[in-house]
Amino acid sequence: MAEAFIVDAVRSPVTRRGGGLSGVHPADLGAHVLTALMERTGADPAAVDDVILGCVDTIGPQAGDIARTCWLAAGLPEEVPGVTVDRQCGSSQQAVHFAAQAVLSGTADLVVAGGVQNMSQVPIGSAMTAAEGLGSTEGPFAGSEGWRRRYGTQEVSQFRGAEMIAQQWGITRDAMEEFALGSHQRAIHAIDSGRFDRETAPLGDVTTDEGPRRGTTRQAMAGLRPLVDGGRLTAALASQISDGAAALLIASERAVATHGLTPRARIHHLSARGEDPVRMLSAPIPATAHALRRTGMRIGDLDVLEVNEAFASVVLAWLKETGADPARVNPNGGGIALGHPLGATGARLMTTLLHELERVGGRYGFQAMCEGGGQANVTVIERV
Repeated sequence: MAEAFIVDAVRSPVTRRGGGLSGVHPADLGAHVLTALMERTGADPAAVDDVILGCVDTIGPQAGDIARTCWLAAGLPEEVPGVTVDRQCGSSQQAVHFAAQAVLSGTADLVVAGGVQNMSQVPIGSAMTAAEGLGSTEGPFAGSEGWRRRYGTQEVSQFRGAEMIAQQWGITRDAMEEFALGSHQRAIHAIDSGRFDRETAPLGDVTTDEGPRRGTTRQAMAGLRPLVDGGRLTAALASQISDGAAALLIASERAVATHGLTPRARIHHLSARGEDPVRMLSAPIPATAHALRRTGMRIGDLDVLEVNEAFASVVLAWLKETGADPARVNPNGGGIALGHPLGATGARLMTTLLHELERVGGRYGFQAMCEGGGQANVTVIERV
């Protein structure tokens, strides 16, 4: 049976909105991790079959197939094509899936997968409303009779979805604040102990993640106003708006042998599932159940798990449903502390997952992300 291997994975530091990477053109930000990846692997860039990058809000400096632009901005061979993927927050995890599927199908041997997002330059949701005269300015669903017949005119937003999850699963603000504080504490410990050093390629003077707040406290969180009137969620319980990029090299067995590469992990499972697009962010729950059924695995078989912290309620509901060991989930913090550069987060999580799996000597690593439209990707990797 064909195999798809992860040869290496690298990411930029993740910086805050207006922070150290805010002025870097998205093409140059993506080019940075592509260059670092090719240098680390020693693979011949001309042997790469395709470059697949995730990106959300592909307008302005992120428009025009940013995957192709990043590769060219890195000075890499013109004959290698690139394609940009948008599965909302799961875009670069889906890029890894497409890369692995190309390798597993035998139609490609070496594929670069990853993602890039500069949310400082292109604010979140910029592509959701059309410019005057180019369609609805009220969002992607307005004016669709099919959508209205099926879902009515109810509000569709990530904030509402996160609140619906908190209410349905009985997750209190107090529990979410405890979880959020833990995310910051874990991320700070990871930074201070050098856990991210190997996976991160500094860019200029930016050498480390900017998101974790060393001085945050439960008392400070308790003083914040809810994002939605009468709601439980605050900015402290949501992922940070961030800038960053990440990339992985996916290879076939033939490519490993031909190019003398050393795999670090193999793709054990990949899938994606969908559910209620209005509640939106709970899809990792059925997606995890689906992946475990397909693989015949139990949640306890997974040594390290990364579940994107879009909101604290998302991960806490997932933990309630799956029974996963919280100590194994996001052990180095998550999006609440480290940030969530939308199109890059999937590859960033995969990069961190790979390195943490090696650090603890585990066998299986798991990744899941909630995504716009009520979707979720799941990837299981096995260390080799």
